[in-house]
Amino acid sequence: MNDPEVATSGMKRRSAPAAPVGDPDVEQPSLSGAIVLLLAVVCGAAVANIYYAQPLLPVISQALGVSPGVAGLVITVSQVGYALALALLVPLGDVLERRRLVSVLLGASAIALLGAAASPGVGALLAAIALVGVTSAVAQIVVPMAASLAPNHQRGAVVGTVTSGLLIGIMVARTIAGLLAEIGDWHWVFVFAAFLMAVLAVVLRLVLSRVPPTEHTTYPRLLRSVAALVRTESLLRRRMVLAAVGMGCFTVLWTASSFLLAEEPYSYGPAAIGLFGLAGVVGGVAAMRAGRLTDRGRGRQVTTGGLILLTASWPVLAIAGVGGPAGLVALVVGIVALNLAQQSLLISHQSAIYRRAPHARSRVTTALMVSAFAGSTVASALTAALYPRVGWPGVCVLGVAIALVGVGTWALEWWHPSPAEPLAPPMMSAADPDPHTPPTAEAGTTARPAEPSRPQEANHA
Repeated sequence: MNDPEVATSGMKRRSAPAAPVGDPDVEQPSLSGAIVLLLAVVCGAAVANIYYAQPLLPVISQALGVSPGVAGLVITVSQVGYALALALLVPLGDVLERRRLVSVLLGASAIALLGAAASPGVGALLAAIALVGVTSAVAQIVVPMAASLAPNHQRGAVVGTVTSGLLIGIMVARTIAGLLAEIGDWHWVFVFAAFLMAVLAVVLRLVLSRVPPTEHTTYPRLLRSVAALVRTESLLRRRMVLAAVGMGCFTVLWTASSFLLAEEPYSYGPAAIGLFGLAGVVGGVAAMRAGRLTDRGRGRQVTTGGLILLTASWPVLAIAGVGGPAGLVALVVGIVALNLAQQSLLISHQSAIYRRAPHARSRVTTALMVSAFAGSTVASALTAALYPRVGWPGVCVLGVAIALVGVGTWALEWWHPSPAEPLAPPMMSAADPDPHTPPTAEAGTTARPAEPSRPQEANHA
C-alpha cells in the first residue's frame, strides 16, 4: 500500500515504491527534524494538561467556594482518567490508523479543556478534568507511533527526543499555569491549553502521513494480548520494574522537595518553588543523547549508567537539607542528575521493548507506563506518610532504597539476559489465536528466537 501523502511528512523519498508508513517489517525512510520536533511538542503539550492545575488549587478553591481538600480532587480525577486511558485506550494504537486517532484525541482534549474553563461549579470541573486526563494519554500513543515512523538507525534518537518532550511538558506546565494565572485567572490556563491542542490537532493532521495499524483484531483480544505479553516476555517484565523504580524516585523527589523548600531554612513561596522545575528540564534535554547511544547498540550501558546516576543522586540531594548556598547547589545538581537518570532510563526501556515487539509497540507501552504510574503512586503515598515523621533525610533514604531495587533487577538481567531479538508476528497468537489465521508456530504460541547464549547478544536490550 503506497501512500501518496508520504511527501508531506517531511520524510525523504526512496527510488523504490514506498512501503506503508510505520510498517515494522520494512525499514522506514528518515524522519525530518521538523516532524520529530512536532511529535515532541504534541507529547509534551498533551501530558502538560494534567499538570496545569497543580499550582492553581488554592485559586480554584477560593473561586468555587470549596475546601482545599475538594479542590485537590482535581488532581486525583485527572490522574485516574489518565491511568484508565493507559490501560484501555493506548493499546488501540496497534489496531487503528494512528494519525487519525491522535488527531481525534487532541481535538477531544481541546473540547474537554474548554469545558473545564467554562465550569460553573466543582462538579462540572471534576467531570471535565477527568476527560482531560483520559485524552491526555494520547502522549503515550505518540511515542510508539514515532518509533514506528523512524528507521532502525534513527529510532533511539527519535524516541529520546519525543520522550524528552514529554518530561519537559511535565516540568514547564506548572510554570506556564502560574504565569497565565497571574496575567488573568485560572480559566485562561485551560483556554490556552485548549487552543494549543486544537492547533496541534490540525497541524499534525496536515503534515503527517497516515500511519496504518500493525494488527487487526477485536478489542477484547487486544486487551488480553497485553496481559499475555507481560506473562511471556521477561524483558518486558524487568523493564516494567525498572520503569516503576525510575518514576518512583522521580515522584519522591518532586513531592518531598516542595515540602523542603516551603519550610525553614528556605521558606520559599509557590512561585519560587515552581522555578526549580527548570532544573529538571535541563536533565531532560541532556537525556536526549541516550537515544543516540541506544541507536549505536549501547542500550545496556545507558541503563547501567542511568541506574548508577539515579542511586548516586540521592546522597547529593541529602545535602540540600542543611540549607544555605551549599544546600541550594546540592539540590539543583541533584535535580539535574536524577532527571537525567530517569529520562535516560525511560528512553532505554522504550527502545528495548519497541525492538523486541515491533508489532505491539502501543501494547508494550501500556504495560510499561501502567507499571511506571503504579510506582509513582506508591512512592507518592510513602513520601506523604514518611516526610512528617522522618523529614528530608528520611525520604532521601527512601529514594536510595527504591533505586537499589532497580540495581538488583538490572543485576538479574546481566546474569540471565532476556531475549532481545524482535518477536515474529502475529503478536495476537500469544493471547488468543485467531481461528481464521494460519498459525505461524505451535498452536497458541508466538514464534520467538532462542535465548541468547551470551550477555552481549542481548546488547540491544
